[in-house]
Amino acid sequence: MILGEHLTTALESLHLTNRPVMLHTSMRSFGTMIDGGVDAILDALLRRGCTVMTPAFTEPQFSLTSPADMRPARNGVDYTITPVSDPLLEAGPYSVNCGLINPMLGLLPAVLVGRLDAVRGRHPLNSFTAIGPEAAEIIDAQSPEDVYGPIRELAERDGVILLIGVGLNRMTALHLAEQQSGRRMFQRWARDIDGTVRTVEVGSCSAGFPKLEPALSPLAQSVTVGASRWRAFPARQTLAVATAAVAAQQDITRCPDAECILCRHAIAGGPPA
Repeated sequence: MILGEHLTTALESLHLTNRPVMLHTSMRSFGTMIDGGVDAILDALLRRGCTVMTPAFTEPQFSLTSPADMRPARNGVDYTITPVSDPLLEAGPYSVNCGLINPMLGLLPAVLVGRLDAVRGRHPLNSFTAIGPEAAEIIDAQSPEDVYGPIRELAERDGVILLIGVGLNRMTALHLAEQQSGRRMFQRWARDIDGTVRTVEVGSCSAGFPKLEPALSPLAQSVTVGASRWRAFPARQTLAVATAAVAAQQDITRCPDAECILCRHAIAGGPPA
């Protein structure tokens, strides 16, 4: 069993004290039980003065079919395909208090969203949630028209991206690097609080992000907890290196699926201005 002292030792070795941390976690990667479970990881970070942020996406619940008059080109969507109805879809608009989360994000974000002192972003499909001393300021940087504002804020505050047992395909911050390289974000649709349909920003495919490993791995500090490999990347430097790599070779993010419309349209620059 992994004890709290093991978590504390790992965090000390990664020099995370008093820094905001964007967390991507696989609980299965530990290969054994953690005393206290997910809460033990969150509490260990909070005791060190960290602000903890994770994705809290709700795209499957609140996403709407593309309206006929809102269909830009190169948008990662094949408009000729009839969407399949999804029983997960919510009838009303997104709310920061909805308590919902994409189940694919895993256990830790779901637990964080449920904490009473957590702060959640206003983006109806790709919100972030955070807890800790800088949570409100970081999350306030997000809007439906600026999906990755919290990641920029994380970088400006000398934050860290911590991958716990997962790879670069889970590093959401690399979508911001795509944007900074010159790509435009894809457009999707959700219902506003007044019931009207609005356009919001979302990211692209992340399955090709491991191709950035040679450029990014020298930035990481690593430690192993149980069977889980932890890697801490300084957010500001990681974004700078990734942005330069994508700008120099746009197809570096292309995923293994040759037919991926998300990759094809993102590499072409995204929706026209």
